[in-house]
Amino acid sequence: MLNSERVPNRLISEKSPYLLQHAYNPINWYSWCDEAFEKAKKEDKPIFLSIGYS
Repeated sequence: MLNSERVPNRLISEKSPYLLQHAYNPINWYSWCDEAFEKAKKEDKPIFLSIGYS
């Protein structure tokens, strides 16, 4: 996939350099927000939490 074909995920709107470096991952990431917790509860799914590593 060429850079021009990459599609950002919702992290593209974040200010954190750590989160922005994952803005083009093919994963539907959420930042820490009520929407993430509501979706997990509605879908009865666990939260996968990354505290960073860079």
